[in-house]
Parts: sequence; structure tokens; C-alpha cells
Amino acid sequence: MAINTFSTSDTNAVKLWSRILEVETLKATPIAPLIGTSANSIIQKKTELSKGAGDKVTFSLRMQLSGDGRTENQTLEGNEESFTLYADSLLVNELRHAVRVKGDWSIHNQRIPFDLMSEAKDALVDWTAKRLAVSFFNQVCGYTPQSNTIYTGMNAVTAAASSRILRANSQSTDSAVGSDTTAIMSLKYIDYAKEAALLATPMIRPVRVDGEDVYVCYLDPRQVTDLRRNTSTGEWLDITKSAYQGSRANNPLFDGSLGFYNGVVLRMAPDGMIPAGISGSSAVANTRRAVFLGAQSAVIAFSKGGGPTTYNWREESFDYDDERGIAMRTLFGLKKTIFNSVDYGAIVITTYAAAHT
Repeated sequence: MAINTFSTSDTNAVKLWSRILEVETLKATPIAPLIGTSANSIIQKKTELSKGAGDKVTFSLRMQLSGDGRTENQTLEGNEESFTLYADSLLVNELRHAVRVKGDWSIHNQRIPFDLMSEAKDALVDWTAKRLAVSFFNQVCGYTPQSNTIYTGMNAVTAAASSRILRANSQSTDSAVGSDTTAIMSLKYIDYAKEAALLATPMIRPVRVDGEDVYVCYLDPRQVTDLRRNTSTGEWLDITKSAYQGSRANNPLFDGSLGFYNGVVLRMAPDGMIPAGISGSSAVANTRRAVFLGAQSAVIAFSKGGGPTTYNWREESFDYDDERGIAMRTLFGLKKTIFNSVDYGAIVITTYAAAHT
């Protein structure tokens, strides 16, 4: 009687693991609630490269019309207005990593109570999720000291436009913020960022969540501590009073957030992913760049590379199965959106943010 068997290197097994990696990475990625395919997403996922060849996606923004229009007894012909389009582009490149461990029959596996290959798979999931998040924050925070595109979504970082930076205590540079111990995070800077978003041209759009317009602001843990320690009227206690209503509690954008203030979902970036302030090509000590985000702040794209999923998962054996390796590969790109040389959906808020002891 014939029996179908599947070895570790069988193509079907690889496809299965690739799908598992794709699902588990998305769940582990702290920026997952921001990603969507529509223009009503903080990070808009471009799908063009999943359908064909290419390593670049170009997309456009149409500016709003500004003409006066015509009224009674006024001629419209000859007074038409042309619209203005700005373009941006996203590059996709290869990212891969691997882990190598002792094989199942090795004495090293006998000495431990857990499975090394399972741990290797989980480690790669965590690594991939963190790499996506680090790339996102380096991009939207305009952290130009990081020049290695492996850490910036396979696209070079563009410095934040001067109209898209707020500094605590109205300091003129990030270095000045780093020398001002009173320039700590406060809710008023969230108010200032929202005002700047609404007055921007074009306006930084909020995302629509269950009929409600909201923005998102990510903070460094040190900035969160400064907020929590401020018990003045109109500060942290106002956040805790803003109980979630209706479907907010079940919405992924709100899930795990710090609170909701003035139409802004406040979230804490894990593992200190929020970058420091900048002076030339160097980081400024005791500063962090919180980031206020609207719709289409960034774009992300994956290519399937001719395969069934956006991730490729491969296992190999070495030295007659004494060692085994597991590798992850994906073709992706991520960058903040820039139109007419201005950040389209992100505002940086630089504050003094030293570790608390």
C-alpha cells in the first residue's frame, strides 16, 4: 500500500510554514493595527507588486481645487481650473535572516526540555516583526542618522520638513531640547500637533474609525512616564477619564492604547523604538521624537516573488542532519509618504526624555 510522506524540505511543507510565518509575523508586529489597503489607513498597503513583476511602486496625490468658481451671468468656459498632482515612490528589496541549531538527534537537544527548531521559528517571527516596526519609526520620525536601509524599510530616510516638527518649550533645535530638562512631554503638544495637522496644506487627514475621526500618536516609554507623572489639571488624569465608548474597546487601533485625548489615540512604542532627536548626523542624548500620525502617513508593499505568500520559509540540514537551519525571506518596502517635499501625514514632536531612576 502506497503512503504519502512529506519530508522537512518538501515544497508543500515550505508553503505551509510560509503562511504560518506571514500570519504570526502580522500578529507580532506592534504596528499591525495601523496597516490597511485603503486610503483610510495610517500605513497604506500597496498591492501592485503582489500581482506582477517590479521593485518600485509609484503613487500620486491630487491636491484640492482652489479656484473661486463662477456664478450668474459669468462665463465658465475659459475659466476652468487644472488640478495638481504630486508623485511619490516606494522601493522593494530583499530582506532575509536565518537561525542554525543542532539537529534532533544531537546530544545537545537531549540536554534541553524544549525544541530548538520551534524556538528558532519563533525567534525569526519576533525578529521580522521588530524589523518592520523599527523601519516604520525610523521613517516617520525622519531619523536620518540611520543610513542602513535594512533598518529603514529598504528606502532611504528623508528628514522631517521644518513645518512638520514641534519642539517642546519652542526650542529651535533638537540639541536645545536635549539641554532643557523642563522640555518634557505634555498633552499640550498633542493639541499643537493636531492644530498643525488641521491647518496643513493639504490637511493631514484623520482616519475614520467607526464613524469617528481619529489621529494616532506614538510615544517613547520615557515620554509616557513624564505624562503619567503630570497630575496637573488638564493633563494625564484627563486621559484616564476618557473611557472608551461603543466599539472602541474592540477596535485594533484602540486595543492596547494608553488612552484617548482630543481625538488622538495615544500608543506607546515598545522596546524604545522611538528614535532620538537629531543634530547633524548624530543622535541627541536625552531626547525622543514622538510622532503624530494621520491617514497615509506611510506606505508598505510586499512582493510574492512568484510564490504563493509574501514570506518564504526554508529549512536545510547540514553535516548529515547533525545541524539544521531555518531561514526567512521576504521582498518588502516601507517609507513615509512625501509630496511636494513635505511629509504628507506625520508630525514629529521632540521632547526631553531621560530615563527615570
